[in-house]
Amino acid sequence: MPAHYSSHFLPNGMQLAHANLPDSECAALGFFMPVGSRDELGDLPSGLSHFTEHMIFKGTETSSAKELTLRIESGGGQANAYTSEDLTVYEAQGEADLMPVLLDTLADMVWHSTFPVSEISLERDVIEEEITMSRETPSDYIQEILAAALWPDHPLGQSIAGSPESIKKISQKTLKSFTQRHYFRSDVVIATAGPMAAEEILEHLIPLLPVKSLEPIERKEAPLFSTKNLVEIRETDQLQLALGWRTPGRFAQQRYALRLLSMILGESSSSRLFNELREERGLCYQVGTDITTFHDVGAFQISAGLDPASRDEALLVIDREIQDLVKKGPRHGELDRAKRLILSQSKLAFEATASHAAWVGESLAFHGKITSPQASRESLMAVSDREVQSLAKQIFALPPAVAELRDKDS
Repeated sequence: MPAHYSSHFLPNGMQLAHANLPDSECAALGFFMPVGSRDELGDLPSGLSHFTEHMIFKGTETSSAKELTLRIESGGGQANAYTSEDLTVYEAQGEADLMPVLLDTLADMVWHSTFPVSEISLERDVIEEEITMSRETPSDYIQEILAAALWPDHPLGQSIAGSPESIKKISQKTLKSFTQRHYFRSDVVIATAGPMAAEEILEHLIPLLPVKSLEPIERKEAPLFSTKNLVEIRETDQLQLALGWRTPGRFAQQRYALRLLSMILGESSSSRLFNELREERGLCYQVGTDITTFHDVGAFQISAGLDPASRDEALLVIDREIQDLVKKGPRHGELDRAKRLILSQSKLAFEATASHAAWVGESLAFHGKITSPQASRESLMAVSDREVQSLAKQIFALPPAVAELRDKDS
């Protein structure tokens, strides 16, 4: 039977997004907190959202960190979390009959964490290692440099994890104040997926909710045109290169053409940049494109790891392919192939129960309503060659932000 999606206002103003999957043997859950690194403004230290995500697992008023973990894993389940620029998500999944345990445990963690001082000190060391690991993985770290180039003087340009200096400013008082302001807001979304009916979820969830919720917070808009070129020098044999252009945000109808443009240029082994840079010229092992969208703006990114001697040739090839798309649009068959690839990826992803929870949760958190994957696919399939070309003209009209990580001698 197909999935049935529904949304429900909760007594305290928050919302439930539910995906009823009658044939699923599994359950998935997500708590979507409407706060991320872009909200670290004023005196808030960068990395606070991410640090909070780590500390939520470290104990509540009734359970230790170990007890929280065992509560889920003893039933065969698992829990995880992630922080992005505009969202913090706590998720758990397991067999269908584990859903009450997942709800109890995540609700306890999210709304009743105590942030023990001893755990804050330990987790600060852990996060410092995480920051170091990212910085020592050039293909990851170049994305942080590019963000700083795309969004200078704005929290979107900061590292989500913060810096060793910024996380030293985070205290128990900071964490409690931050969660009180952001984790009890009316725009919190709880997403569930599995064979149970929404009524069953509501019956179990409602007693776990905070009595009241706070009003949403309006975000600071990102600057539209200010960008930089940034180069970081370190001892390395490979040049990491990334280019970024501003794009429309996640509400723009052009978002479907944007995904197709990315697939055509660099998201697959049949893409233009993969063929031209790797297969035809052997200039790199890895090259790819990616898109990031927020409520107000977005970014189109191209990144590659290169021999430093290949830099100029690679840039010429990238520019040539971009200009060809701008002037001529997609080649014969390119758009159809890109559509089939994205359609297949979408259908494969939705074989997992957790993907349904993520879909309904993000839909409600970002768009205020749940649309079906089928409706999204139909919008994608309706995009024309002309729309892709028109978007390419719009995006690539201005020079990109450029980020480079290279050796001083290259």
